[in-house]
Amino acid sequence: MPQRAWSDKRERQYEHIKESALDRGAGEGRAEEIAARTVDKERAQHGEAKTSSKLSRTDMSSGRRGGLRAHRKGPRGLTRDQLYEEAKDRNIEGRSKMNKQQLAHAPPYDAQV
Repeated sequence: MPQRAWSDKRERQYEHIKESALDRGAGEGRAEEIAARTVDKERAQHGEAKTSSKLSRTDMSSGRRGGLRAHRKGPRGLTRDQLYEEAKDRNIEGRSKMNKQQLAHAPPYDAQV
């Protein structure tokens, strides 16, 4: 739910993010939560919030993070961390000691599965 302390710009931003989340299939409550958290973080990063966590002020902006995710499989492919997360999901043994190339060419599933 939009806050009374938000400016008209932040109200519009909230509605836009909420509609976008609904379009992607999020439920009403989840869409509202995503929108409110995003707007609050933007407010913290721009010094508009009275109180905020250090992480909210110093972390990458949500717009920048979304831009990075949009190009996830860009010209150089996935990052090592992204490949590692996929290897973890696939339960690949020895993944913590693998480099990017090894993770990219790891077998699809653990042999013990």
